[in-house]
Amino acid sequence: MSAKIDSIIEELKSLSLLEASELVKAIEETFGVSAAAPVGGMMMAAPGGGGAAAEVEEEKTAFDLVLDEVPADKKIAILKIVREITGLGLKDAKDMVESAPKTIKEAMAKADAEAAKKQIEEAGGKVSIK
Repeated sequence: MSAKIDSIIEELKSLSLLEASELVKAIEETFGVSAAAPVGGMMMAAPGGGGAAAEVEEEKTAFDLVLDEVPADKKIAILKIVREITGLGLKDAKDMVESAPKTIKEAMAKADAEAAKKQIEEAGGKVSIK
């Protein structure tokens, strides 16, 4: 490595965590790059920075489970499932079911959200994942 690079590396080693974080932000803003690790393999941004079009959309990892509709004759079965998913008491779960459309649980893993959706749909309710 050149003396200039060695000097920069030594300077970087002396930074505090806060200073290093600020440096990363400044580099990202100045050069239009992201220090985030790529998801799902190697990704390359278009050279020259095309604004929002050049940004790579990150894969969503947290999902919200929304109870859209509960038929009156299916309310008890869905209430039991909502209690199981949320860990809420009977009154809170009942209020949630009766106030549909309502977000049941936020920031769920995709597999968990899909499993919960399947349970509620099998019981006769309508659910969406957002």
